[in-house]
Amino acid sequence: MSSSPRIDVYARVTDAIVAAIEAGPGTWRMPWHHTGADVTRPTNVASGKPYRGINTVSLWAAAYVCGYASGVWGTYRQWQALGAQVRKGEKASLGVLWKEVRAKGGEGRDDDASDDADDRRRLFARAFSLFNADQVDGYAPEAAPVLPESERLAAADAFIAALGIDKLYGSASAYYHIAEDRIHMPDFSTFHDVHGFYATHIHEAAHASGAAHRLDRDFTKRWTGHALAMEEATAELTASFLLADLGIAHEPREDHAAYIASWSELLKNQPRAIFAAASKAQAAADWMHARQP
Repeated sequence: MSSSPRIDVYARVTDAIVAAIEAGPGTWRMPWHHTGADVTRPTNVASGKPYRGINTVSLWAAAYVCGYASGVWGTYRQWQALGAQVRKGEKASLGVLWKEVRAKGGEGRDDDASDDADDRRRLFARAFSLFNADQVDGYAPEAAPVLPESERLAAADAFIAALGIDKLYGSASAYYHIAEDRIHMPDFSTFHDVHGFYATHIHEAAHASGAAHRLDRDFTKRWTGHALAMEEATAELTASFLLADLGIAHEPREDHAAYIASWSELLKNQPRAIFAAASKAQAAADWMHARQP
């Protein structure tokens, strides 16, 4: 695959996300740290389906940089088909389409999602242009359903319980203990708000999902020297995906600033890191959803 700026999808997506991280040093927040209620996955206007993996992350970053309030996206033709029109001069955001091809002799480029695939099968990343609903005229979105606060929290409790991961409350800090295969959490009453509690709990559950008897997630071989940063990035992204799916916003963790700084450095040096982390995060989120009754 050529490394020209036009088609080097890994570098382009990474650059966009790094730019978003560095846009507000010390105060930057990704949308899953939003304090309002409108926190959802980026969704395609034509299919109504949420974007997955790297597209979720890159479109969240684009929305942050450009100040888009809407989470609805579509191609130029998709907006036209709905009778809407992208305004003149609007700049497209990057989407990534994976196409599977058969190759010989190690040809092609794949991300971590295909680590265990047959050597003759490769996933090629192809970029395409997307426009946010805030960039078009003539589009009237349907009113978003409003769920009571109590209902959202009840659903989150049920979601966490269905994971079947042992947990212990009353700890001074939140962490996943590998040897015990247990999540340790401070008491509910010690959190600033309910959102912070669920955000932290799901983040730690994301770590637990990588245990050997679950997803057996291991970054030590491919990401030597960056395994911890990759695991933290994966856990944070997993939590972000699930918080969006559950309709929960939350405050940043106390160690969030340091985490963002270390991740930003990793992204600069390893353009594929965000793809690998998003791929593993999507797998963890899918695993958690599959555990639901």
